[in-house]
Formats: sequence, C-alpha cells, structure tokens
Amino acid sequence: MKPRLLDLFCGAGGCSVGYKRAGFDVAGVDIEVHTDYPFEMTVVNALEVLADASYLASFDVVHASPPCQAFTAYRRRGAGVGNSYPNLIADVRDALQAWGGTYVIENVPGSPLLNPVQMCGSSFGLDVRRHRLFESNAALMSSPCQHGTQRPRFPQATNRANLRSTVEVGVWRIPLAVQQRAMGIDWMTLADLTEAVPPAFTQFIGEQLIDQMEAAA
Repeated sequence: MKPRLLDLFCGAGGCSVGYKRAGFDVAGVDIEVHTDYPFEMTVVNALEVLADASYLASFDVVHASPPCQAFTAYRRRGAGVGNSYPNLIADVRDALQAWGGTYVIENVPGSPLLNPVQMCGSSFGLDVRRHRLFESNAALMSSPCQHGTQRPRFPQATNRANLRSTVEVGVWRIPLAVQQRAMGIDWMTLADLTEAVPPAFTQFIGEQLIDQMEAAA
C-alpha cells in the first residue's frame, strides 16, 4: 500500500505530481478551483484542514505551500506597497508541529523557513532555475545549483539585449509548450504554470521521504 500525502495550497499540482512520481498517493487542497489539477482535490481553506486532526491522521506526510507573495523579489523591491499579503508560514508550521507527523513547507527564497534546503531547476536538467526552499522535520538533502550547464540560447526578456540561459515563464510571447517543457510540466494553463513548482523538486524530496519511511519500518 502506497503512503499517502496531502498537498495543501496545491494549486494546479506541480508539487503533487512530483510526490506522485516518487511513489505517494496524493490528494490536494486549495481555496480555489484548479480544473487542471490531476488528482483528487478538495476546495476549502487549508487552515480549516489543518485544524482537523482526525483528517490529517489519515496521511503519512503533509506538504504545504503557503502564499509566497509577501516574500517575492518583486515585493521586496517595493512593488505593490499598498497591498497586504498574508504570511501564513508560522501558523502552518505550528499546526503541522501540533499534528506531529512528517511535514514539508515550501516557499520562495527570502521567506522565513527554518533550516530549509534549496532546489534549483538546473540540478534536474530543466531550462529554468526557479529556486525554492523546503523546510521539513525530516532530514532532507538539497540539490546544488548547476547554473553553468545552462547556456545562453533562449530569447531575451523585453528589457535586455542578451540571450537568456533559461526560459522566461509566465509571458504570453513565448509558446506555452516551450514554457511547459522548461518546467517539466505538460498539463497546466499559463496562469497556473506561472506560480508552479517543477515536479522534479518534490519527486527528489518524496523519494528521500519514502526511503526514510522504509528504513524505519
């Protein structure tokens, strides 16, 4: 029987697909409908799910990707100063620690995660970098960046003269199929792809978690 994983704030399932490839049965939770999410999905506030200990008990691992807008480089440069973005990381962490099972929290560089490991698309042969941090109460290995393997060969951004070493994700002028291929994702709309995590990241993490679970059995 496969271990079960709950993906909170799942979006269109970049993290979910990675965990599925690693060997988990996956279910997702998000406050918004994502018709391109490929597994069972419940549309509800993730904080309500975190308060339901009996429901969490049916999963071996809980992954959470709280909103990251408060920590993006765009936000840190002062854009959207009049807007307020939620910082749910501490609340999510407290709830997961109270639950007591194995958890992973994902967010962007600059977010207040505790002792996270970093993943980079260059480590997995992807044409993006998409740096993301992962905190866990399990011991995880990171994937060191391999930026040197990414050579300038993609169209430059509109405000630059030189070719890019990675594919720009989230823009209409680049074919969706090119952006999907760069992320290792073939099922998402452009809007969902813009905020997605490459499945290779969580496949790498999920394989580590399953190895640890099997070693402890």
